[in-house]
Amino acid sequence: MKSKISKRILLSVALFAGTVAAPAAVMAETPIHNIVLVHGAWVNGSGWKPVYDILVKDGYHVSIAEHPLTSFGADVTAVKRIVDMQDGPTILVGHSYGGAIITDVGNDPKVVGLVYIAAHALDQGETEVGNTKLYPNATSKTHDVKKTADGFLYLEPSRYPADFAADLPLKQAEFEANAQELTAASVFDTPAGHPAWKDKPSWYAVAMDDRIINPDLERMYAKRAHSTTIEVPGASHSVYESHPKEVAALIEEAATHAPH
Repeated sequence: MKSKISKRILLSVALFAGTVAAPAAVMAETPIHNIVLVHGAWVNGSGWKPVYDILVKDGYHVSIAEHPLTSFGADVTAVKRIVDMQDGPTILVGHSYGGAIITDVGNDPKVVGLVYIAAHALDQGETEVGNTKLYPNATSKTHDVKKTADGFLYLEPSRYPADFAADLPLKQAEFEANAQELTAASVFDTPAGHPAWKDKPSWYAVAMDDRIINPDLERMYAKRAHSTTIEVPGASHSVYESHPKEVAALIEEAATHAPH
């Protein structure tokens, strides 16, 4: 893949493997030490482990924010609690619905950069439901999303591997299907407040084979926020698990270049 000097970039395979020497000017910079990872709907924080392991090995202080998926307000509060625990400038990373959370929590003064991994980067007043109607995803055209009597959504476990994790080993995807965190339907139609990406730099990873969020919606979010962007070929919605080197490289790019 070719590198581009513009805000939209495709990281090379060599960079994913950590083999490209950074320019002297970059090497002279002090990367931001604190990184907070935020999961999305129908998963929990354990999916971040492949990315976590890379970042920790590279010397970063990494926290994984577990949030309850019971309401948008409760999720924001849980992530803010983890940000409050950081000892300085922080990079906030969100996957999927976690992007809506970091768009809000990112207004915290400790947060100096946002990284969206196949995630919603809502503008003020927007909802995930509304944007999905504008950019329908493959799963929205099926009956694979189910709802409990008390208003929680989940993916039909037999369909979870194909919809959410097509590029993960089948046994792993099946386990995650049966360990998924049910998510309050209300989080998907809660209007966004002031988006942090309007005031702070952002980075974005587009999962090119995503069936949960339309890749064209991801591209719209990235373009609108003027995000530094990578596209990951063949990646499902579980891109943070299936392509951890690419995702970790993008996060480290943010940690190196976000102003602080």
